[in-house]
Amino acid sequence: MLTIDNVYRAQNALKGVARKTDVIYAPKLCEGVELYLKTENLQVTGSFKVRGAYYKMSRLTAEEKAKGVVACSAGNHAQGVALAARENGIKAVICLPDGAPISKVEATKSYGAEVCLVEGVYDDAYNRALSLRDEEGYTFLHPFNDEDVIAGQGTIALELAEQLPDLDAVIVPIGGGGLISGIAYTIKTVNPRVKVYGVEASGAASMKNAISKEKIEELASVSTIADGIAVKKPGELTYELCKKYVDEIVTVSDDEISAAILALMEKHKLVTEGAGAVAVAAAMFGKIDLQGKKAVCVLSGGNIDVTILSRVIDRGLLMAGRSCHLTLELVDKPGQLQSVSEIIARLGGNVTEVHHERASAGSDVNGCFLRMSLETRNYEHITQIKNALRAAGFKLV
Repeated sequence: MLTIDNVYRAQNALKGVARKTDVIYAPKLCEGVELYLKTENLQVTGSFKVRGAYYKMSRLTAEEKAKGVVACSAGNHAQGVALAARENGIKAVICLPDGAPISKVEATKSYGAEVCLVEGVYDDAYNRALSLRDEEGYTFLHPFNDEDVIAGQGTIALELAEQLPDLDAVIVPIGGGGLISGIAYTIKTVNPRVKVYGVEASGAASMKNAISKEKIEELASVSTIADGIAVKKPGELTYELCKKYVDEIVTVSDDEISAAILALMEKHKLVTEGAGAVAVAAAMFGKIDLQGKKAVCVLSGGNIDVTILSRVIDRGLLMAGRSCHLTLELVDKPGQLQSVSEIIARLGGNVTEVHHERASAGSDVNGCFLRMSLETRNYEHITQIKNALRAAGFKLV
């Protein structure tokens, strides 16, 4: 059974292994809210997962340790298990979906684990891990549907209760539900008045779907940049805990996640992966009523692939109105480009890319198109530039 004593035992077991991560005040992310960030992205291995993985492994028998362990993961649980196995001298085989970021795959290998890439998503990796368990006699370490793993994740709530004793709300990412189950159970046991809000990516809202329908269903597919929470089906144990202890579950889009990643980098110099930023995205875009409250967002992980990061930044800039693309239909004559550039420069826009092309068949023989990319301040700035161009007689397509 999951008990508060088990969470305290986990906290004791994790001393010297997992960091007690800092809580950072974040006044610029959500006006009218006293918002804080729980920086699990700065945890050992770059995510909270090491807490549950290490505690679970510490509870194995000598016989289980001798046979080795197998796990499945979208990436972060893999690294937690790999590190815990290395520290305990245990063989670890990790099944990862073949679409997992290269950085997570390589990091898992660097901790000494054997990696097995499986075609598909997390759930396919899960089925392969179960097969290896049966074939080789390994102990299977579930990433979320396990009481010891959940107790390990619950140690975050013990730290929050000490760091922010007058907390009103905690906002937590949801994938399979292990993190929010541990936090919700623990914080509600320690301080029942604290509200617990879960956040899923809109393209992978399996827990929200299960709670609303009052039964667990497997989604046909999942699609989100937040690969760490791209789970088709929540666990039975985590579903029951969420149903009992979580006050509300909301969803955020990939664009909102991208904007949150960008805001965390720019305003707080913190790098998060998609899953690590969903709680902030929910606060930034008003998905939860937090006005006048003291709330904390759990940044669950920071293991974002640098090749994805540039794309996420571009998307975040567009979402925040920090960049835009304009297409103008012009008469092909001297001075047109200069006139457009002068208007944009006068209003403080910065042109980063220009593409000029002749008009296509069926349009004015003297026509041309000017495609431009701009750096801007916000959406109001974009509207100001567009209105000025129209007022000068230019046609925006």
